[in-house]
Amino acid sequence: MVAALLLFVAMAVFQLGLALYVRNTLISAASEGARYGARADAQPEDGVDRTRALITSALSASFAQDVSAARSVTGSGVRVVEVRVTAPLPVVGPIGPSGALTVSGRAFSEEQVVSGADS
Repeated sequence: MVAALLLFVAMAVFQLGLALYVRNTLISAASEGARYGARADAQPEDGVDRTRALITSALSASFAQDVSAARSVTGSGVRVVEVRVTAPLPVVGPIGPSGALTVSGRAFSEEQVVSGADS
């Protein structure tokens, strides 16, 4: 009886560790993709391609199905590129959380509009 409880706790810890590893890997890939797409000579779609390549090489292509990027402007007028990744939550065995992870990475765009600059 104790062995079954101990096995259940060990599998729960393993499940948590796997989910955190996948989450951290997706965040890292999204951040790197945002930095890549924020370069002066790049488009946000280049960041999507970079993010997909990183996720596929680190995890699996099934985690790189839903990747999107967009340019936006913050309230203070700074242009940013945001890469958003939605991926399935990895589950070990029949018991575990279901759903999806949604993570994003942002980077300042190298192309900033300077308005009202005094010379």
